[in-house]
Amino acid sequence: MAPRIYLSAPDLAGTELALLRDALESNWIAPLGPHVDAFEAEMAARLQVPHAVALSSGTAALHLALQVLGIGAGDEVYVSTLTFAATANAVAYVGATPVFIDSEDASWNIDPVMFAQALDHAAAAGKLPKAVIVVDLYGQCADLEPVVEACRRHGVWVIEDAAEALGATYRGRPAGWFGDLSVLSFNGNKIITTSGGGMLLSRNPQWIERARHLATQAREPVRHYEHKSVGYNYRLSNLLAAVGRAQLGDLDRRVARRRAINVGYRQGLSDLPGWQFMPEAAFGTSTSWLTCATVHSERERDSILDGLGALGIEARPVWKPMHLQPVFAHHRALGGAVAERLFRRGLCLPSGSGLTPADQDEVIAAVRNVAGRTPK
Repeated sequence: MAPRIYLSAPDLAGTELALLRDALESNWIAPLGPHVDAFEAEMAARLQVPHAVALSSGTAALHLALQVLGIGAGDEVYVSTLTFAATANAVAYVGATPVFIDSEDASWNIDPVMFAQALDHAAAAGKLPKAVIVVDLYGQCADLEPVVEACRRHGVWVIEDAAEALGATYRGRPAGWFGDLSVLSFNGNKIITTSGGGMLLSRNPQWIERARHLATQAREPVRHYEHKSVGYNYRLSNLLAAVGRAQLGDLDRRVARRRAINVGYRQGLSDLPGWQFMPEAAFGTSTSWLTCATVHSERERDSILDGLGALGIEARPVWKPMHLQPVFAHHRALGGAVAERLFRRGLCLPSGSGLTPADQDEVIAAVRNVAGRTPK
């Protein structure tokens, strides 16, 4: 049986073992250590944001971002509806209420015009949200300038969820640069991985120190264990940070490879009837973390996914919008038709930076074969 082709498998840079050996031989295994400090500094430099705290997951970073802003019960947070569940789950963790905003076709990210109008209407009604979590989806930044400008006009905090977009740019600035607080993920399928991990970044040192305090069980700096706040076990280990440093040093190659994979899919599949690839918006450069496309219908999408799965090729639907998720169905949504269409007709193809040209040729041939006998 041929090896399974995964959607976005981990890709080793080749230097992980040396850095792990350094961590082990120095006996910096737990709880933190110099690789954590270095990983934070190197990522902050890469994103041109001065302060960072390495955490156990991107979800932990989202949770702490809301915590340090003091968001809780009775507050609303506007959230991109086309996203992974963690984005909305974090809002529920703090007892706040998510309000979901539709996508735009140009980038598949939050609709900036709809968002700005929603803030204007909320201000007129005296019901502004405390923050927006704007998602950079599938390796591409949202149209961030109008979102940030609208938030500045109304005094709303911006949390940039760049979990899927490390290495992308928006108008020459790196993804993660634009938020008052910004979130990264190093989950196993991300463009760099620590097997599990995340990071929270900000220009505000007090917010990052508060997050660092909460992430270490909110232990006070005294001899005994003293706690004045409820804390969390959210810090990244020194061993995983060593892996992250190796992967971060290889980021540019990974971006180049995923972009090349995206080009290959476009060349190999764009002539198929009904196929439209996720556009790369003119305002930035995508990492093509995942190559995504839409087809004629949900029926066709499911037939393609089933056919690829039977051949040992992992492909998935586009994220199901949060306003369609049963757990969030009772929450308010503004628009939704664009995100719903992208979900029903959208699929994600194998896109990992370790995907070989031969593997990609196999995927393209399989898609063409399956799509050629798929009902529209």
